[in-house]
Amino acid sequence: MSSLPATTVVYDSYWEFAAERLAMYYRRLSSSEGPWTCNPVLRSYRFTNVFRATDRVSQYLIAEVQYGNGRSQDIPEVFFRTMLFKIFNRIDTWKCLEARLGSISWSLTKLSDVNLVLNDVFNNGGKVYSAAYIMPSPQMGQARKHSNHLALLAKMMADKLPAKVASAKSLQAVYKLLLEYPGVGPFLAFQYAIDLNYSSIMDFEEYDYVVAGPGALDGISKCFTNHSLRSAEGIINAVVDRQAEEFGSRGLQFDGLFGRPLMPIDCQNIFCEISKYARAVHPKMLGSSGRTKIKQKYDNRRAEGLPAPFFPPKWGLELWQPEVRVVEWALPKFELNRSD
Repeated sequence: MSSLPATTVVYDSYWEFAAERLAMYYRRLSSSEGPWTCNPVLRSYRFTNVFRATDRVSQYLIAEVQYGNGRSQDIPEVFFRTMLFKIFNRIDTWKCLEARLGSISWSLTKLSDVNLVLNDVFNNGGKVYSAAYIMPSPQMGQARKHSNHLALLAKMMADKLPAKVASAKSLQAVYKLLLEYPGVGPFLAFQYAIDLNYSSIMDFEEYDYVVAGPGALDGISKCFTNHSLRSAEGIINAVVDRQAEEFGSRGLQFDGLFGRPLMPIDCQNIFCEISKYARAVHPKMLGSSGRTKIKQKYDNRRAEGLPAPFFPPKWGLELWQPEVRVVEWALPKFELNRSD
């Protein structure tokens, strides 16, 4: 089993967080009424799901954009829809485009028309991009950020990138193809590769490759005292290998995603979330970023149950409802009014 650097108390919280956050997901699937946890931090602040594919935007991408009823599974079409959606990463933007232009299609949808719609949204004070992560504007000679991104997508299609992606030999090879384009840095290239891998045009194991984002790097710095002795990606892969032992040694229930274990993309994501979680539970552990506040509150008034999930059919998951026990939590006091 892969070894790890010396750990801190935050590393224990990493596994506790993962187990309880997944339990919350299953509880929301079975009940429309909360609260779904007794953990005061998880009840007060927003954290993404443990498995990336279960998050709201990923679910919309998979169920509606990639595999939706009647959607063409031709390689250029799937690539075009996936990238157009993920560039903006905002469900409302996609819905607005389809409301104005009809079903999005590479063969029928003109990017110039997409640009006009987004101009209207922008000019009327609407949001085009998600705030999930920073989307730098590629230098493509356009006046507006979204216009530059559409020009970038046009270049990808002209370069026959969909066919190159579909014929790539590994997830890393897809990552490198995406990384060649302006405005697509290492973090975005990896995220796009994972998103494309949900679709029918690719079928690589998520074990194959991982790239640590800025949030994950901060979380890793809080979990280990001498983390610089190993690469961040090496640590993530070691954590993936050790997951059964780590949950078991702590007596934590973890059923996986309907039996699917954590993948490197998921463990990378948990490191990002534990970076935030530790700001409330372990405030003295400043990590590499030094940030001490959590930005997003959890609005219990808007919380509701979850619809039945949809995952890539190639995963072969059979949905079932585990019985997840409720755990009482005794955590240090933290400031509920923290905000950035």
